[in-house]
Amino acid sequence: MSPVQKTISPRAWAELLLLSFIWGGSFLSIRIALNEIGPLSSVAHRTGWAMLILWAYVLLRRLPLPVDPRIWGAFLVMGFLNNVIPFSLMAWGQLHISTGLTSILNAATAIFGVIAAALFFADERLTARKALGVTLGFFGVATAIGLSAFRDFDLRSLGQLAVIGGTISYALAGVWARKMLSGLSPQVAAAGMLTGASLVTLPAAWLIEGPLTLHLQPQTWAAIAYYAIVATAIAYMLYYRVLAMAGSGNLMLCTLLVAPVAIVLGAVVLGEALPLRAYAGFVLLACGLIILDGRIFKPRQNRARRA
Repeated sequence: MSPVQKTISPRAWAELLLLSFIWGGSFLSIRIALNEIGPLSSVAHRTGWAMLILWAYVLLRRLPLPVDPRIWGAFLVMGFLNNVIPFSLMAWGQLHISTGLTSILNAATAIFGVIAAALFFADERLTARKALGVTLGFFGVATAIGLSAFRDFDLRSLGQLAVIGGTISYALAGVWARKMLSGLSPQVAAAGMLTGASLVTLPAAWLIEGPLTLHLQPQTWAAIAYYAIVATAIAYMLYYRVLAMAGSGNLMLCTLLVAPVAIVLGAVVLGEALPLRAYAGFVLLACGLIILDGRIFKPRQNRARRA
């Protein structure tokens, strides 16, 4: 008998949407920080401060800590896959390619995520409905941002290859987290992952870009505070909760929602105009998510079975 396939419950959808809202503001905050500090220093601030916050929470709550050395080794690998590699590649890539193209390439994480999950987990197989939903959602994101951004797509561009490498690393991280860290509380899993990442990013930033400085402009500290506290410490607790509920492939769907959230935030907060293509893209994205959710098809399937 084939295993029951992972689905997205209403609660998982709500937390996935919240995670997308949080990460939707991270692109702007990272870009602001990069005006004053280097990419590795930006990543070191992100993982270091978030790690301290999460361990303080874990200790205050007296949550049980893992004692198996293999779990701590898994934290280090997870830190590489979900933090060191993608944070560094994407921060560097953002310096060399447009924000629109970065957002579109980041949305491709959903595609890589469902493929990777299907390869490793029997309960996350790649169905025709899932493939159609993810593809439609991706083109919805691309339409909302502007298909003209694809004119700049060139696999010979190191900046674009760096962002694509980051998206693949994110997809593999979801698989690794489910296989190796699924029995831990979200707080401990997130704290351990960020510890593994900080063991690499802090010395790397020091050696390559010099000692981390605390003498930064207020706007830089505000950007760091957002992407370290909100978009990392809080977001990764949500990340592991959704992973447990919906699986690694479904978790990666949040990347389809990040770019539209960023567009809407720009319109609401900064007063930016929403072009007609954005509305068309949102409709395509919504159709893709409805297909992925699959609930509207279930009554019809049930009627067909009874008949």
